[in-house]
Amino acid sequence: MASIFKRSKKKGSPYWFQWYDHLGKRRTSKGFTDRGLTEQAAAKKEEEARLRRLGLIDPEQEKIAGQRRTALTEHLEAFEKSLKKNSEKHWKLTMSRVRRIVKDCNFETLFDISKLAVECSLTEMLDDEEIGHKTYNHYAQAIESFCYWCVENDRLLASPLRGLERLNTAVDVRHKRRALNAGDLERLVQSARDSGEDIQCFSGEHRARLYILSYMTGLRRKEIASLKPRSFDLNAYPPTVTVEAACSKHRRLDVLPMHPELVTLVRSWIAELKPSDVLFPKLAKRRTWLMVKKDLERVGIPYENEDGIADFHAAGRHSHITGLVRSGASLPEAQKLARHTDIKMTMKYTHIGMEDQAKAVGNLPALQMRCSSAVPGSLSESPPVTKTQSENETTPVIDEGCVVSSHPVAQGDMMEAAGIE
Repeated sequence: MASIFKRSKKKGSPYWFQWYDHLGKRRTSKGFTDRGLTEQAAAKKEEEARLRRLGLIDPEQEKIAGQRRTALTEHLEAFEKSLKKNSEKHWKLTMSRVRRIVKDCNFETLFDISKLAVECSLTEMLDDEEIGHKTYNHYAQAIESFCYWCVENDRLLASPLRGLERLNTAVDVRHKRRALNAGDLERLVQSARDSGEDIQCFSGEHRARLYILSYMTGLRRKEIASLKPRSFDLNAYPPTVTVEAACSKHRRLDVLPMHPELVTLVRSWIAELKPSDVLFPKLAKRRTWLMVKKDLERVGIPYENEDGIADFHAAGRHSHITGLVRSGASLPEAQKLARHTDIKMTMKYTHIGMEDQAKAVGNLPALQMRCSSAVPGSLSESPPVTKTQSENETTPVIDEGCVVSSHPVAQGDMMEAAGIE
């Protein structure tokens, strides 16, 4: 039986009541100014505790049910705090996308979130051409990650967005990129050196160094922007360049081998720099695509053609990975150097054209056969075979106008082909 009392003798002060929960722990709760209503509240608490002791009410499910009625803004604030262990760009972009969907769908609690409402909101943005297929998927991933976070933190039993549809990004490519061959890259570097002008606060020589480093390492713009003389270990075997985890896209320490020619170049570049100096100051905030565009067009190479655009990412990273494969590296090796977790992503960076395919076909080993002028299927062109011929002699056989050597199989030999012995 709950005990009811007042903590103050002032007029209008509320009643309080004490009761025991399902674990036998004494609880104190605030009631009402009316004693009768307080008695009803106390009786309700005691009845709920009794049902929990009997197993008729699941405390965990009840807790989650209470979370679903909590204002969605509280959950979003907690979710934002959990994201701040990632890069600032990541958590700000994720939260802006989640809040955009929440606002467009008028979600006020977790109970309001539904897959249909989210899909309708995203489809409307797609129809208005605010976003493309790839950005559609990014929005879907952001709101879905919020729901899964709620499940992991006991705020939802299951995600209401399970099975949220993703769109095929291959049919809506907004920024198709192409790789540059070695000749075009050499012209790009020389164009920068001969330009005699600064672009985005970088001189021609510094742009040339930037293009060389990007192509020969495959590093991304922000990763290159973090490089300092101490990032290079030029005396190691093999020489390496290190990207700190805080600057790497996948938030892991990356150590990559360096090309021998790049080692010589970097050694001269960092000779007059302090270990803590940045090689390319403020590169992360520069419009690198504009640098490449102007330097390419100066030597008559189009920035964009039917194969795609050649921005900084394409001229550097795409060309690097494509060059690795063209030089004979296997896809797993290219994946490792590109630091991709999925080999499918590496394949997207590999631009293999018809010339590459023709070269691959030309490298197939040729069969030893000589062509004949015989009409295909004509038996008159075949030399007659007599019964006096030895069974071990080579018998020429006509096949589509070419004479191929065939040898009879000795009696008793075992043949295994396509499961036949």
